[in-house]
Amino acid sequence: MIDPRTALVLFSGGQVSTACLAWALARYARVETIGFDYGQRHRIELDCRAGVRAGLAALDAGWAARLGEDHVLDLSLLGQVSDTALTSERAIEFQANGLPNTFVPGRNLLFLGFAATLAYRRGASVLVGGMCETDFSGYPDCRDNTLKAMQVALSLGLAAPMTIETPLMFITKAQTWALTESLGGVALNELIIEKTHTCYLGERGERHPWGYGCGHCPACTLRAAGYAEFSAGRA
Repeated sequence: MIDPRTALVLFSGGQVSTACLAWALARYARVETIGFDYGQRHRIELDCRAGVRAGLAALDAGWAARLGEDHVLDLSLLGQVSDTALTSERAIEFQANGLPNTFVPGRNLLFLGFAATLAYRRGASVLVGGMCETDFSGYPDCRDNTLKAMQVALSLGLAAPMTIETPLMFITKAQTWALTESLGGVALNELIIEKTHTCYLGERGERHPWGYGCGHCPACTLRAAGYAEFSAGRA
């Protein structure tokens, strides 16, 4: 059964958000997407979004019919107040608090707040995000408790039910590859490998079995390890 509600997917153009978009297209009657330009070092991900959306629509006529408008918001102010390895040219390393300096404080909270504002105007009541606390870099705004609290705050603040769905919250990167294969077959995983962008350094010069990237930043390391585990399980 297709859920009649409209979903708004936080869609960066990366593997994780593409998995979430495919997941939403398989479930909801109408699905729109939202991206954010916040001065990210890997801004090339925004350039990948249109190709990924077109590729998903080409994979499944039902998905094409349910895929609605795309929105990109200018959140450059976030980049101006953030001193991180995702918003400036600096080496990626761990900080004294144990978090990598790729953590952009408040990023997901701001994303969800703006997404909810747009969703309210567009008549959507479901937000879908790729946050995960099973196989991730330790960001506190990716934790399930954070998202549950945000869902309550948004619903109260808008005086309208707003559901935050995080289909990847409790699965590994290997299981994410398995999920997308179950949703769209080998063709969907090939699309993810060829068209999405996840590398924090914005590197698309080298193609690995799991996709394009520098191969050594935290995003590439997680993605590569997940794909290796997924591939080993299928052998």
